[in-house]
Amino acid sequence: MRRAAQARRTRLDSSPALAVVAIGSCGLTTYRKGWLALRHGNLNINALMSIAVTGALTLGQWPEAAMVMVLFTVAELIEARSLDRARHAIQGLMQLTPEQASVQQPGGGWRPTAIKAIAPGALVRVKPGERIALDGEIVTGRTSVDQAPITGESLPVDKNVGDAVFAGTINQTGSFDYRVTAAAGNTTLVRIIHAVEEAQATKAPTQRFVDQFACIFYTPLVFAVALAVALVPPLVFGEMWQTWIYKALVMLVIACPCALVISTPVTIVSGLAAAARKGILIKGGTYLEQGRKLRRLAFDKTGTITHGKPVQTDFAIIADADADTDARSDTNINAGTRAALCRALAASLAARSDHPVSMAIANTAQKDGVTTLAVDSFEALAGRGVRGEIDGLTYWLGNHRLAEELGRCSPSLEARLDALERHGKTVVLLSDARRVLALFAVADTVKETSRAAIADLHRMGTGTAMLTGDNPHTAVAIAEQAGIDETRGNQLPQDKLDAVAQWSAEGASVGMVGDGINDAPALARADIGFAMDAMGTGTAIETADVALMDDNLRKVPLFIRLSKATHAVLVQNIALALGIKSVFLVLAVMGLGTMWMAVFADVGASLLVVANGLRLLRK
Repeated sequence: MRRAAQARRTRLDSSPALAVVAIGSCGLTTYRKGWLALRHGNLNINALMSIAVTGALTLGQWPEAAMVMVLFTVAELIEARSLDRARHAIQGLMQLTPEQASVQQPGGGWRPTAIKAIAPGALVRVKPGERIALDGEIVTGRTSVDQAPITGESLPVDKNVGDAVFAGTINQTGSFDYRVTAAAGNTTLVRIIHAVEEAQATKAPTQRFVDQFACIFYTPLVFAVALAVALVPPLVFGEMWQTWIYKALVMLVIACPCALVISTPVTIVSGLAAAARKGILIKGGTYLEQGRKLRRLAFDKTGTITHGKPVQTDFAIIADADADTDARSDTNINAGTRAALCRALAASLAARSDHPVSMAIANTAQKDGVTTLAVDSFEALAGRGVRGEIDGLTYWLGNHRLAEELGRCSPSLEARLDALERHGKTVVLLSDARRVLALFAVADTVKETSRAAIADLHRMGTGTAMLTGDNPHTAVAIAEQAGIDETRGNQLPQDKLDAVAQWSAEGASVGMVGDGINDAPALARADIGFAMDAMGTGTAIETADVALMDDNLRKVPLFIRLSKATHAVLVQNIALALGIKSVFLVLAVMGLGTMWMAVFADVGASLLVVANGLRLLRK
């Protein structure tokens, strides 16, 4: 028994020394931050822990003081590592990019070269199964490429000469050569990662609220209550100082807002990373939180609802025009020559435009061997068409609205246009200074993903509308095929902006989905602007609120579901943090709580909210 008693005394004698070693090795940083906070009148986490550990040492609670500091340090490390995991989840994509690529040398041979040393314009060869090192454009060969690292889509995409390829994607079948279009530090993949990092660095509204709540209200209140618990019973009721000071210290440890403060950033960052893995680039936690509130979504038509690759279906010279008059002069020509001339004029103007409808006319003319003519003073007319001079005469190629503004329509022409438009075709009219010379009908098809996306949105209670510069008849036909609620045709950029502003003024949270450039005013005015098919488009990645890296519209409802899931986890985490602490605070006031329980309550709550937030990475 003497030996046992002596051993106990030895352990007790060694407790202060061991506690000082533990606190010195783990808590110096906490003490330094806590002291700086107290000097500036800020009761932050480090200040509370410093006060609690110092109080425990003063009361002679050496083991508990040491354990508080050690576990607090461990919890801080776990939280930091967890947040880093969420922040850097997308960084793993960089490891998919090879360090070297096979580059053609001046003599014609091929040599492995570090990607950082490869300049734009270099010719790179990719074998089957290899990862593509840099952004570029295929010059020889054909293949299929797995673009999942950027777009989140599992199906490979066929690639031919002239198609773009992107760093980090995987060549599936054929061998090909491509010309580099972006240096290693400026690839689409790098821009995505930078955009995600910038988004993660900004605070979402809930995160800002929680930070302010913890700093301005929660922590000072807890400190005031703990101070009252320590002072009032001994001073007013003559209770023992040591007992009530110990209870106050337990309260400080329990109420430490670690779990509350960490609950929001780890959730927001996890949600942003999860979206990026699916090819949805969200430009900040604010938009991730707002997504669940969207009540109406407006869509552009071409390239958003439809494939954006229309084909020419009809061509006719207009009988109303003088059949015996050359379109460019007063020389008489036959109908066949006149038709060929109209096609050449239209193809020449269309070739100068990048609008899908114009491209359809130009592509058909090219396939048929139509020779284009030189165009001077070319001008794009927003939402209407184009204008240019050919052989000194001015011609217009545009939609029904442009023909009406020019005063070129007639009753018989209106009837022909109406018949074509009711079949969902877009009609383009070629006009000179006096009349309409010819019409071209172009048809586009609705993407299956558009139908599925609209159905998903309707199931979620989100209304849909289509805003298009196309004629109302075609707009209605396309909208009916896609299942869209409301349609507005003949929409200029200003009209689209006014429509979004109107819906916003009615109190609805409005999203706009377009190509990120032509619909820029409406995208900017909407609560959330979605840029479609942003892969490889630096402007869309940098300016859109949400950039969809491919043209799959189903990612819009996926974004809304992720927003709802993120909000649910945020609410759960805040409730967990406050709920657990409330229970243990009551136990502490009742005298049932100990410093050990306080530490495990604080650390346990922190680990729970971190684990819950990281669940979003698996969605």
